Amino acid sequence: MWYFVLREEEEEEEKKSRRAGRGRERLVSGELATVVFGQPPPPCADLVMLHQADTHKNGFVPGGNKTDTKTSCDNRPGELLPLNKASSGKGDDKHDDGDVRVTIHENPLEEAAGDWDNSSNPQQQELEPLQQQQQQQPQTQVQQQQQQQQQQQEHVSWRGWRRSRAEKSLLGLVVLLVFAVLGLLLLLLLRPPYTDTSRICLTEECVKTAASLLEAMDQTADPCNDFFQFACGMWNRKHVIPEDRASINTFEVMADQLQKILRGLLQHPIMQDEGEATKKAKLFYSACMNTSQIEQTGDAPLLEVLESLGGWPVTTPNWTAPNFTVETLIGRLRGELNQGILIDQWVGPDDKNSSVNVIQLDQMVLGISSRDYFLRANSSLRALNAYLKFMEDVAVLQGADREAAQKELAEVLALEIRLANATMPEADRHDTGENYMKMSLAKLEQEVPEFKWTDYLSAFLDEDLSEDEPIVVYSMPYLKRLAKIMVSSDTRVLWNYVLWRLVLDMTQHLNRDYRARRHEFQKVLLGIQSDRNRWNLCIDWTNKRLGMAVGALFIKENFNPESKETALEMIHTLRSAFSDLLEENDWMDDETRTVAREKANAMNEKIGYPEMLTRPHELAKEYENLTINLGRLREDVNKSKWSTAPAVLNAFYNPNFNDIVFPAGILQPLFYSQHLPKSLNYGGIGVVIGHEMTHGFDDKGRQFDKEGNLKQWWNNRTIQAFRERAQCIIDQYSGYKVDQVDQFINGRMTQGENIADNGGIKQAYRAYRQWVERNGEEKLLPGIDLTHDQLFFLNYARIWCGTMRPEDALSKIRSSVHSLGPIRVLGPLSNSVDFARSYNCPVGSRMNPGKKCSVW
Repeated sequence: MWYFVLREEEEEEEKKSRRAGRGRERLVSGELATVVFGQPPPPCADLVMLHQADTHKNGFVPGGNKTDTKTSCDNRPGELLPLNKASSGKGDDKHDDGDVRVTIHENPLEEAAGDWDNSSNPQQQELEPLQQQQQQQPQTQVQQQQQQQQQQQEHVSWRGWRRSRAEKSLLGLVVLLVFAVLGLLLLLLLRPPYTDTSRICLTEECVKTAASLLEAMDQTADPCNDFFQFACGMWNRKHVIPEDRASINTFEVMADQLQKILRGLLQHPIMQDEGEATKKAKLFYSACMNTSQIEQTGDAPLLEVLESLGGWPVTTPNWTAPNFTVETLIGRLRGELNQGILIDQWVGPDDKNSSVNVIQLDQMVLGISSRDYFLRANSSLRALNAYLKFMEDVAVLQGADREAAQKELAEVLALEIRLANATMPEADRHDTGENYMKMSLAKLEQEVPEFKWTDYLSAFLDEDLSEDEPIVVYSMPYLKRLAKIMVSSDTRVLWNYVLWRLVLDMTQHLNRDYRARRHEFQKVLLGIQSDRNRWNLCIDWTNKRLGMAVGALFIKENFNPESKETALEMIHTLRSAFSDLLEENDWMDDETRTVAREKANAMNEKIGYPEMLTRPHELAKEYENLTINLGRLREDVNKSKWSTAPAVLNAFYNPNFNDIVFPAGILQPLFYSQHLPKSLNYGGIGVVIGHEMTHGFDDKGRQFDKEGNLKQWWNNRTIQAFRERAQCIIDQYSGYKVDQVDQFINGRMTQGENIADNGGIKQAYRAYRQWVERNGEEKLLPGIDLTHDQLFFLNYARIWCGTMRPEDALSKIRSSVHSLGPIRVLGPLSNSVDFARSYNCPVGSRMNPGKKCSVW
C-alpha cells in the first residue's frame, strides 16, 4: 500500500486554514426545522443534513445541492451551513432505516423559562400589594366578601347552564378537531420518510451503478480533505494486488475483462469463410499458446539470429569482430527486427510539414525504464545488481562461464551508465521547437563525423541514400556524445551491449528457463511475485502485432454502433464548452484566441474503429506487405489512416494530424454506457475527450497549428502568460510526495498530462451543465445521496481507484509522463471551483485551497 503527503510547509498552511475556518461556524438561525435525509426540505429554513452516522467536516453535506432556499433566507440559495458543536448532539434521532433527523432550536427554552420566572412577571408584581391589603382586613369583612363571591359564582354557573347546548356543541367540535390534528401529526411522525420515487432512477443499470459506486466509496472519509479516499477507499481495501502484477486499479480490471473477451474470440475455431487477417491473428495466438513446442524449440531461433549478427561475444569463444561496423549492426537490428538500440529512429510525418514523411532520429531508450536507475546509484543499487545478474544468468544459459561473464558484463553495465549520462532528462525535452533540427545527410555527417551514418541508414532502410536526403534530429547533443563514447569504447564491449539489448527483449518469448530469469529481475524492479498467465501475455502480443485483425473480431459483437454517434455528440458538446472557456480566458490575446478556436474546430475525431475492419478483403491487405519504413518514406502521409488498434483501453491525441482517437475498447463502462446517467458519462468518457482535446493546447500541443505543423502561432506575451500558469501546475504537482518511496512527483515531466487532466475536467463539467440546461435534471441514483454534479466528480475519481507496489510506484515516478492515480484525482479537483461548489468544501480545506492553478 502506498500513499502521498504534501510538503511540510503546505501542511502547516492547511492547519492555519482549518483554524481560521472554525471561526466561521455558527448556530443555524430560524425556526425549528426537522429534515429527513432524502426528502425535499421546506423552503426558507436553515437546514443541516447528515448522512447516516457519517461525520462530514469542512461544511460538506451529501446531497447539499438539493436544497431549494428562497432569497429571503439568511443563507445563500443552495448553501447549507455547518452544524454548531453546541447543538450537534441532542437533536439527533437515529432510526432503524438509517435516516437521521436533526432538530435545531434558536435559543432553546428561552420563552418557556420566562413563563416560570416570577421576578420577571409584571402581573404577579401587580397582585402583591392587593394581597397585602387583603391580609390587613378584619375577618368579618373577609367573610362578607366570600359570601358575595359564592352568590356571583352560582349566578354565573346558572347562566352558563342556560347557554350550554350551543357552547358545549362548539366545545366538542373543537376537542374533536384537536384530537384529529394530534392524530395526524402522530401518523406523520411514525410513518416512514417520504421519498418521491418519480425522481429516482430504478432501472437495473442505475441500481447496479449505484451499488458499484457505494462499494468503492469510503463514506467515513472527508471528501473535502481527501477525495481519493472518499471515492476509492473501500475499492482499494477490497482489491489485493495479484502476485503476477505490480499494481491493481480500475484500468487493469477493465483490461482483464477486455482480455477475456479477446481470448474467447481468438481461441474460437477458424471458420471456413474466415478472412485472411483474422485467420492470421488466431494462428498467431495459437502458436503463442503452444508452450510444448516453445519448450522443445528452446533458444535455437535466438542463437541463430545472434550468429547472423556476428555472435554475442560473451557466449562465443574466440570471438572476433565481423567485417561490418557497429553502425551497420544497429541499422540491421532496426530494419530487420524493429529494435532501436543506441539511437531511436523511425520514418514518420515531418513536424514542420506533416503531409510528408521523413527519417527522424532521437536519443536511445535504455534497458531499464528510466535513466535515474543508472545515475542514482545509492537508491538504485539493488535494481542495478539485479539487472547485472539477469545479464549473467542469460549468458550462462547460452554456455558462458559465469566468472568470465561477470567481468565482461560488468563492463557492459558501465557502458550503459555512460550512455544514460549522455541522454537528456525527459523533463527537459518538452519544447519540441527547440529540439527540432532538420538537415541533409551531408550536414549530419559534418555535425557528427565520428558516426558512420551511411552504413547505419543504408542498413536501416536497405537503400543507398543521397547526400541531400532530409533528416530530422531531436537530440543533437546526445548524438555527439554517443559518437565520442563509441570511438572511445572497445568494439567487443559495444557488440556485447548491442546484442544484450536484443536478447533482453527476446527473453519474454523464449522457453521457461529464460522467462524464469526475467521474472527474477522483474521481481526486484517492480515487485512482481509470479509470472502472468500465458494466455494474458499472448493476448497482449497478438493485439500489438495484429491489432486491426483482433479489432475486427472484437467489434462484431462487443461494440454498439450507437456508441459512436453518442461519442461524436459529446465531442461536439465539449468543443463548444472549450470555445466558451476560451472566451472567458483573460491571459490570451484576441488574435491568438481566434486561432486557438480554429484549431479546436479543425480537430478530427476517430471513434471506435476504421470502416476498413468491416471489409475483410481490404483488411487482409494490411498484412500483405510489412516493408514499412521504406514504403512510408516515399509515400505521402495519409492522415485519415488509423494507427491505433480498436480493442485498446486508451485514447490518444496526435499533434501531426490534429486528431483525437477513441478506440472501441475505451467506449465501455465505466467510461461510457448508453444506459448510464449523463453525469457519469461526462465524468467518464467526457473527461477523456476533454483531456485529449486539451493535449492540443498543452506544453507540446500548443506548438502545432491546426494543420498539424510545428509553428509558433502564439505571440510572445501569450506564451509568457501560458508558461506562468504552467509553472503553477508544475510547482503544485512537484509538492506531492509518495511517502512510501520517499519521492516527490516530477512536476516538469508530468506537466503536459496534468494540464490535460485539469482542462479536461473543466470542459467536461461545463459540457454536462450545458446538456442539463437543454434537457433538464436527471433522475437520481437509488440509495446514494449525491446530486448528479457530485456524481460527475465521483465517477471521474473512480477511474483512478487502485494501489501499487512500492517498486512500481518508484518506476512510474521516474519514467512516466502521467502522475500516479491518487494525484490525478487530488490535483485537478483541488483546482476545480466547480468541485468545491458541488461538495460545499470551505476555502482553506485541502480540496479547496485558496490558491488554485488553471491553464485552460
